[in-house]
Amino acid sequence: MTAALLTLADSRLPAGGHAHSGGVEQAVAAGLVHGPSSLAAFLLRRLQTAGRVGAGLAAAGCRGGDLGALDAEADARTPSPALRAASRQQGRGLVRVGRRAWPSPVWDALPAVPHHPVALGVAAAAGGLTPRDAAAAAAYLSVSGPATAAQRLLAMDPLTVAAVTARLAGEIDAVADAAVREGLPADTDPLLDLLAEVHATRGDRFFAS
Repeated sequence: MTAALLTLADSRLPAGGHAHSGGVEQAVAAGLVHGPSSLAAFLLRRLQTAGRVGAGLAAAGCRGGDLGALDAEADARTPSPALRAASRQQGRGLVRVGRRAWPSPVWDALPAVPHHPVALGVAAAAGGLTPRDAAAAAAYLSVSGPATAAQRLLAMDPLTVAAVTARLAGEIDAVADAAVREGLPADTDPLLDLLAEVHATRGDRFFAS
């Protein structure tokens, strides 16, 4: 089961995550992220908002139940149309690879194009993981993807970026723990929403989001 968790958190999993920057591309363009310290602040901010919501949804998705209703909850917690589209793009990609990696009837309960955290929770269940595992994977992915994108966009030292991400381990664990103790969070960040909407209008972007 540990291998399934590592696979879900691996950026090499061909679910489309590599094409998304989690808002970092527009944050770089706006001058909000320009080095290790500003990247660390951005990642922590994202973890405590989008990461918390994603972790809660993933934990709930792993538990099962009415996944259509859960997907609607994800929609309600994603006010930005650009972010909703990005989440569903990644969710569709995860379902495609997840059905092949972990065949299970649980996939059939998902909507046709689910939000990524909901699909992540189902993938965790199909792989024999727990809701805590699903939450941890969602929390980790909320920072690891943007960190990798920032490294590429700013030509940052990979060791420095890895250290920035590793130093968030305690916060990632705390978000995952809260996801299994509490109900679905509704944390939002208007700045991330705004960055996503501006990014969607650009014709010179490297990432889909």
